[in-house]
Formats: sequence, C-alpha cells, structure tokens
Amino acid sequence: MESNLFLKYIIIGDSGVGKTSLLNRFTTNEFIPSHEPTIGVQFATKNLELFGKKIKLQIWDTAGQESYRSITRSFYRGALCALLVYDVTQKKTFSGLENWLHDLLTYSRSEIQIILVGNKADLDYRREISYEEGDYFAKKNNLLFLESSAKSNFHVSDISWLFMASIKYSGKYLKIGKTH
Repeated sequence: MESNLFLKYIIIGDSGVGKTSLLNRFTTNEFIPSHEPTIGVQFATKNLELFGKKIKLQIWDTAGQESYRSITRSFYRGALCALLVYDVTQKKTFSGLENWLHDLLTYSRSEIQIILVGNKADLDYRREISYEEGDYFAKKNNLLFLESSAKSNFHVSDISWLFMASIKYSGKYLKIGKTH
C-alpha cells in the first residue's frame, strides 16, 4: 500500500513498562514474553488506512533507562504523537511520568498529541495504579488516556485510532507531512 501520509510516533516511559511489547504487538501482532531492554532507540513501521487516508506510521521505541535520556530526547523532534507509557502494576513508573512529560514538552514540537497509556492492564490482580489515577493525571495534563495490554492485545489498535481521531478533529490533520 502506497501511503499518502507519513507520521512519526514515539513511545516513552520507564524501563520495563512494555514499550517494546506494545510496538511489537501493534506492528506485527506478536507478543514476545521476554526480551532484552531497548538500548538507545529502535523503530518499526506500519501501514494502515484511517478516515480514507493511507498512512505510514514510523514508531520509535525509546530506552527507558535514565542513562539513555539525553540520547532519546533527540528523537522527540518531528514526532506528531507520543505514547507516554507506565505499568499499572508498578507505582514507581507512574511516579516518573511528570519527568517524562516535562522532557517531552521541552524537546518536542509544540502541537504534539500525547496519549497516556497504562499498560499491563491484564494484570489487574497486581494493580498499584487505579484507572481513576491514570485518568486524573491525563485530565490534569490535557492528555488522551487509555489502558492497554500488549499481552492480551487489549486496546492496542485503539491507540492509533484515538491519535488519528484527535488530530483530525483538532485541525492538526492538515499539518501532517506527505510521503514522497
């Protein structure tokens, strides 16, 4: 499928929250139970059609370790959407969201759309962050919000639909670059 539009996504958040698993599930529909932590950045692409437009998504998965923060910040530029991911079973990953959001707002384009994603929602019995806490953080910071599970494929495809709907109805749709 030849794309009419090219969009850059970035996925950010603490190490171990499931960023790479979300990327794999979304681009290949696979869940790999364990893998090495991302070093620096990696990316994958996905072609899809939404609202009658053929779109090529380039999705950048960034390392969550503090030692790679200065490297990953340079990949924020040019991104139209950021997935800010935390693990609903790890309170410390939720506590780090303010720092990730600050970096994102400092180093990215001003009109970036941000979706807060509470991942690992399939592990409800281990939950440390309620849905309401995630929703409150999102509303307080004017972010879109949903919970997902890369393992069970819960809401993974909804992330892109939510992003596209938000830019279409916010008027930002016209600012998306065309592919060559």
